[in-house]
Amino acid sequence: MAYVVCQPCHDCKYTDCVTVCPVDCFYQDDHMLYIDPQECIDCGGCVPECPVEAIYDEPAVPSKWAHYVPLNAERALAARTGQTTNVTQKQEPLHGAGCGQR
Repeated sequence: MAYVVCQPCHDCKYTDCVTVCPVDCFYQDDHMLYIDPQECIDCGGCVPECPVEAIYDEPAVPSKWAHYVPLNAERALAARTGQTTNVTQKQEPLHGAGCGQR
C-alpha cells in the first residue's frame, strides 16, 4: 500500500509534505503533487504535514477520489518523459483557480 494525494491538492499545491518524506517519492506538475506508489514506504509522515488534508492511505481514499490512486502512479511515471518532476524541497504554495474546491 501507499499514500495517495487527492483533490484538495489540485491548484492548492503545498509542499510541506515533501520535506518529511524519507524516500523522496513526491512528484509534481503545474497543478498538484503526486506520490509514487513504487517508492512510498507507507510511513505516513506526510499526512499531518498537509495543510489541505489531501493525503490518504490508499485503502482510506474517499470513493469520490478513487481515480487519484492510479493517477498518482501515472503522474509519477510521467517524470521519465519530463511531464512531472521529483520534488524534495519546500516551495511557495500554489493558490490556483481550483484551490479550495473539494
